[in-house]
Amino acid sequence: MYKLIKPFFFSMNPESAHHTVTGGLQTFTKIWGAKSLLKSIYSITDKRLEREVLGLKFKNPVGLAAGFDKNGEYIDQMANFGFGFIEIGTVTPKPQPGNEKPRMFRLVPDEALINRMGFNNQGADVAAGRLRHLKRREGIIIGGNIGKNKVTPNEDAVLDYLYCFRALFDYVDYFVVNVSSPNTPGLRDLQEKEPLKNILRQLMDINNKNGVSRPILLKIAPDLTDSQLNDIIEIVQETKIAGVIATNTTISREGLRSNPVLVNEMGGVSGKPLTKRSTEVIRYLSEKSNRAFPIIGVGGIHTAEDAIEKLDAGACLIQLYTGFIYEGPGLVSDICKGILKSGR
Repeated sequence: MYKLIKPFFFSMNPESAHHTVTGGLQTFTKIWGAKSLLKSIYSITDKRLEREVLGLKFKNPVGLAAGFDKNGEYIDQMANFGFGFIEIGTVTPKPQPGNEKPRMFRLVPDEALINRMGFNNQGADVAAGRLRHLKRREGIIIGGNIGKNKVTPNEDAVLDYLYCFRALFDYVDYFVVNVSSPNTPGLRDLQEKEPLKNILRQLMDINNKNGVSRPILLKIAPDLTDSQLNDIIEIVQETKIAGVIATNTTISREGLRSNPVLVNEMGGVSGKPLTKRSTEVIRYLSEKSNRAFPIIGVGGIHTAEDAIEKLDAGACLIQLYTGFIYEGPGLVSDICKGILKSGR
């Protein structure tokens, strides 16, 4: 079915297509029986898929990565496609429009996207208000991906992360600290050892609100060197955060075959060009740390085999975004079936 309608969506600007799909999905799921229909087609329920990670019980290891649902608007709708968890964001303290349009580009020959969205979102308070009134679907874990506003100087960045953490604390199951997007000027500088430790330490200091805490993960770039990855391992163990999401989009353009005009657009590349590197980062972190902490693998997962490769490399869970766009909603069930068949 998706193969039939995909050319229509791919004839549109990527951002317009996204809004058309999500808006249409919201309308469709209001029809009586629509949610049950989608669930019957796409959801795979099997005890063997369940995972205990981060002190949470996931009904399956396949999640929707941050970026698709920036404001927590589509959690109920996307849950119908069989995801085990959904990560909203990136959320910033204040609303911001993001970068000027166009800011997302398809590299179809490479099965990739370039985006420079720039953390466009409605702000932490709006997201929290929406989650507060959400009727939580049974078994769906919700993550909150948090960042800083563009106008906030790096020396004050920790205040933005603390604000988002407090605002979303009661409504999400885990947090992701995003310091690795290439689309906010200077943000990746926060991956350096001392500023990163400062942010994570202060978040951990307030992570026992009334005796309750939330797992905190760090989302890292695929462009880090081995030395920088060694620093990440040290920082995770020193600050005692829960784990790592590997990886965000890449600034590399190596090996891309698409129109050079598109390839040279500013922004981060996601999709198949990221498959190998993100797996390499997962394997490096897992082996060098002796599997000391959970890793969520994301980047270039377009098939069940891609997902299993990341699990074999050391990921406990995986996330989709660009692969979901190119392959369609059936990818979630394909991965779940592949995991069951492989016995993992």
